[in-house]
Amino acid sequence: MNVNEIMKELEEFGKPQTKKVLMNHGAKEPFFGVKVQDLKKIVKKVKKNHELSLALYETGNSDAMYLAGLIADEKQITKAQLQTWVDQAYWYMISEYTVPWVAAESSFGMELALEWIESEEERIASAGWATLSSIAAVKDDSELDLEQYSQLLDRVEKQVHAAGNRVSYTMNGFVIATGSYLKDLTKKAMQIAEKIGKVKVEMGGTACKVPLAKDYINKMILKERIGLKRKTARC
Repeated sequence: MNVNEIMKELEEFGKPQTKKVLMNHGAKEPFFGVKVQDLKKIVKKVKKNHELSLALYETGNSDAMYLAGLIADEKQITKAQLQTWVDQAYWYMISEYTVPWVAAESSFGMELALEWIESEEERIASAGWATLSSIAAVKDDSELDLEQYSQLLDRVEKQVHAAGNRVSYTMNGFVIATGSYLKDLTKKAMQIAEKIGKVKVEMGGTACKVPLAKDYINKMILKERIGLKRKTARC
C-alpha cells in the first residue's frame, strides 16, 4: 500500500463519534477519527515500513501520524527524523505516545529524552518524560543508568506540582514506570509517589483521570509484576 491508498482507507475507517471524542482530548484537523483497533488492521498489511512511516507522518493528519508510529522501523529511523517528529507533534497522543514509543526503541532514546525534558515547550518536555518511561519499560536494567533514573525521581519530587500541565502528567507517569519496571528503584519510587500525592492535571473536561502513582505501583507489587518488561513500547 502507498500513502494515498492508506489515506483513503483511513478516511473509510473514520467515525464521527471517534472524531468528536478525540477533539475533546485535543486533536485538531486534519484527521478522520480512526480507532486504534482499525489502525492495527492496516499495520497487519504493511508491517514495519520506514519510508512509508515517514511519508504518513509528514501528512500532518493525526490518524496517519499515529499509524506512522506503529509501523516505524526503530532500527532505521534517525535522530534527526525523531527530532522532526517531536517538533511536529501538535497534541499529546502524538507527543506522549507515538514519538516516545519509537524513540524509546531506537538507539537515540535516552539521548533525546534528556534533551527534550529540558525544553521550555510543554509538548516537547512531556515527550521527553514519556520517552524515559517507555525506555524503562522495554530496556533491560543492565542497559540503563539506574543512578540517573534515581536522580530524575528526585527532580520529579521537586518539580511535578509546578510543571506545565502535560509535563506534570508525564512526570507522574515516569514515577509509575520507574517503580513498576526498575525493581531496584521500586522502593524509592513508592516513597516519591507518597510524597507527591495526587497530581492535578487539567484533562480538558474529559472523564480521564490522573492515576495515583502510589496506588498504581502497589497494584503492580500485588500482582507480582515488578520488573517484568514489555516486548515493545508501542500499543
